[in-house]
This record gives sequence, C-alpha cells and structure tokens, in this order.
Amino acid sequence: MANDKRIDEATGVETVGHEWDGIEELNNPLPRWWLWTFYACIAFAIGYCVVYPAIPGLHSATAGTFGWSSRGALASEMKAADDSHAAIRAEIAATPVEQLAGNEKLLRASIEGGRAAFKVNCVQCHGAGAAGAKGYPNLNDDDWLWGGDVATIHQTLLHGVRQPGDDATRMSQMPAFGRDGILTAAQIQDVVSHVRVISGQEKASGSSQRGAAIFAQNCAVCHGANGEGSRAVGAPKLNDAIWLYGGDRATITETVTNARYGVMPAWGSRLDPVTVKMLAAYVHSLGGGEAAPAPAAAAAAAPAATAK
Repeated sequence: MANDKRIDEATGVETVGHEWDGIEELNNPLPRWWLWTFYACIAFAIGYCVVYPAIPGLHSATAGTFGWSSRGALASEMKAADDSHAAIRAEIAATPVEQLAGNEKLLRASIEGGRAAFKVNCVQCHGAGAAGAKGYPNLNDDDWLWGGDVATIHQTLLHGVRQPGDDATRMSQMPAFGRDGILTAAQIQDVVSHVRVISGQEKASGSSQRGAAIFAQNCAVCHGANGEGSRAVGAPKLNDAIWLYGGDRATITETVTNARYGVMPAWGSRLDPVTVKMLAAYVHSLGGGEAAPAPAAAAAAAPAATAK
C-alpha cells in the first residue's frame, strides 16, 4: 500500500495518499452547499440548547432561556381543557346523581366523562367493554349483587367493596364451609349438586336432594330459599346462568370450600366527586342499569351496598 500523495493525471486532483489493490481515493472537497448545511445544523443545535431544555443534569435538564417544557405545555393544555369543562362540571356537581337523567345535557356530558374515566381507572378489571372477567363483574347485564340503580352504583363507587379503612364500604362475608370445618367434603358436594340443579346445569339426584336440606340450613339465609340472592347482603343469585367465578362443579366446590372475598377500591378517596358521579352515570347507561327503587323498597334495602 502506498502512503505518498500525488496528483491524479486524469483529473488533476490530489489523492489522499493511500491505495488498495490499485484503487486510490481522490481528495475532492465537500460541496459548498453540504458544508453550509452542516454549519447551519451546528448553529441550530447550539441555539436549541440555549433556548430549550436540552442538556441533561443529575436531576433535570437545563431549563432554557425560553422557559418552555413539554410538561409545562401539557399542564397548560390540561388546564385549558379543564377550564372549558368547568361550567358543565359545576352543574353536574350541583345535581344529585339520581336527577341527572332528568337533564339530557348533563346526562350526556356525565356519560361521556364517565366513559373516559372508566378507560383510565376501570378497564384493568372490568375490561374495555365492561364485560368483566373471572372474579370481575360484567357491568353490561342486569345481574347485580347490591343493586343496579344509579344511586346504588354511585354508593358502591364511592366506598368500594370490602375496602379497608372505609367505614361505609360494601361488606359481606361468606363462610369458608370446608376450610373452617362447617361442612364435610361429602356435604359440600351435595350442596354443589343442589346449586347446579337450581341453576339448570344438572338433573335432580339423591345428592342434590341431600344438598337442598344442607342449603336450607346453611345458605338460604343469604342466598334465599330458591337461590334468588339478596342485595341486602350482596349475596349473588344462584338460580341463573350468570357466574362471577364460574358455575362448573370444580369452581363451585372451591367457592363453597374456601369462600370468595373480592375487593373493589373506594374511588371516593381516589377521584374527585364529579368524576365518581360521571362514572356512576356511565356504568348505569351500559345496559343493565335499573330504575330507582320505590321508597319503601329503598328503605328495606338500606344496609345494602356494590356493583354486581
């Protein structure tokens, strides 16, 4: 390999001084337009670092002489959006949740606001379409543990279900019939047979007949004599095809043996009151929402409490 520079005879341009397998590189200067573009980019980068946040430090970047930041811009946009909604939110705040349905404008705004809040806070458990999953209620149907009118849903959202530290939370306790030794394994299987009969999954048998007597003694106080459930204590219906954890024999056996103890957050301590009210309106609008109960029925169900 040669290291001496020379003038290329064909072009009259000096070479860079190295050669490989007979191939040499000409030392042509860079085009002026490219050089000026390069210099302009350097100048722009220096200017950008001066006026905008750019150089990282131990805890933050340089502030920049303009005082601009993406976080500040976002905060400004969020404030502008909040300001534009302030009037309608104030109206919603001043309207009892059960009266929102009487004002089409407020109801529509509440449902749309609730839809947005649901996507941020609730889809993790109830799913994007609110169809739920195993252990997480489907909010689209009309099978409710505590009640499906908008005021009851609102109460559930405010205080949650079995939420530690909230004295008004929805609370119910199912005995662990097997784990606590209340029923034997054979008795539990008889109860499971009875539950599967009243839910239309099995035909009556000797096991289910024995289970009916055990059910009447141990389960009917909460679930009702015919498995119709009780919203006063959040006991689910057992005589339909809607199951929170599953209606197969193995799952029901697990439920009776060890009980279930699902928890829902008390959103009243996490979200502002208007957002909770909008969430209640949205959940009520999904398809399973019920009319407010008559005053006498409401008084009888006063101890009640969740969604589904």
